[in-house]
Amino acid sequence: MDDTPVSGIMTSPVLTVDGEMTVVEAARTLREEHVGSLVVGEEIVDGIVTEADVVAAVGEEVDLESTTVAEIMSDPVVTIRPDESVRVAGERMGHNGVKKLPVTEDGEPVGIVTTTDLAHFVPRNRLQMASQPEPDVREGEYE
Repeated sequence: MDDTPVSGIMTSPVLTVDGEMTVVEAARTLREEHVGSLVVGEEIVDGIVTEADVVAAVGEEVDLESTTVAEIMSDPVVTIRPDESVRVAGERMGHNGVKKLPVTEDGEPVGIVTTTDLAHFVPRNRLQMASQPEPDVREGEYE
């Protein structure tokens, strides 16, 4: 990856919600907006709630209509600034085991970059796909 700034691949504006939103409302918003996460906090990032957080809440059988996103969100949140590079975003995601990075300016959420954004960024012509399997790789073995 090169030094393209995150601002060039991030989704903006980012969907932000209040921490008092219920899990049911969050699930509905995720579905209606076709997104995988919601940033909690509008002026400063308080947390992030993902589809996985909602699924975990269902699995734990919490009361979805009274439990708030603040109760199930991940925090603190790993973030990135819009002028930092896509390479740094990928490294930060890998080092922290996260798939979504809210992009912040002075603490305020201005966008979000995801592993999907990174995958779409990688130019297709940079990927050298082998037309045939390597001779030393037996069926079912992967590097």
